[in-house]
Amino acid sequence: MRPVIFVLSLPVLVILAVISPASRSVIAAGSLAMDVKSVAAAVDAHYNHLRTLEAQFTEVYRGSGMDRTESGTLWLKKPGKMRWEYRSPREKLFVSDGRDAWFYVPDDRQARKTAAKKLEDVRSPLAFLLGKTKLEKELRGLSLAPDVAPLAAGNVVLRGAPRGLEDRIGEIVLEVTPDHQIARIFIQDVDGAATEYRFTEQKEDVAVSDARFEFKPPAGTEAVEGGLGP
Repeated sequence: MRPVIFVLSLPVLVILAVISPASRSVIAAGSLAMDVKSVAAAVDAHYNHLRTLEAQFTEVYRGSGMDRTESGTLWLKKPGKMRWEYRSPREKLFVSDGRDAWFYVPDDRQARKTAAKKLEDVRSPLAFLLGKTKLEKELRGLSLAPDVAPLAAGNVVLRGAPRGLEDRIGEIVLEVTPDHQIARIFIQDVDGAATEYRFTEQKEDVAVSDARFEFKPPAGTEAVEGGLGP
């Protein structure tokens, strides 16, 4: 992450020259806090006005002795609709119309279903991308993460602990572009597993039919209630 540069007037420089080191630390901390607030507010404003979003995604999971990388296309639409179309290395589908959520793997000939309100899937924190929340409200202790290298120069990295998911998720890291888009979400589970999502080619407010978020198990597919997950 690039250092934050403040341009100070001569009177301010004189004041800083005579105040104690402890006071300088307080001022610096306050400046960083304000920076976090401004970044969070800008991200909130950016996503709150969106109705739809289309993006290419890469999902990396590490845990339980596994190291898995998958990719595909994501569609989001307010309120609460999402479609994750996995293409590589195998076809999978995770889709929710806001009421029901389905996870379908064609090769398994099985589709799992659960009520969206009961969804406890790792994709749940991605409500950030639906503009349903305020970062500072949902992420406890939201702060800059200078120890995390951004994917691209100029991006800002934030971290916080998600409220209400403390028993499952220890930390969420967000990488934000200069245009206030979320380019990466890193989710650290309390059991040591980690899932990272990277988003590219983001297209905002594109036309997306509600039919894209509907799902009917194909003929010959077993439908199972509950137990959603990759």
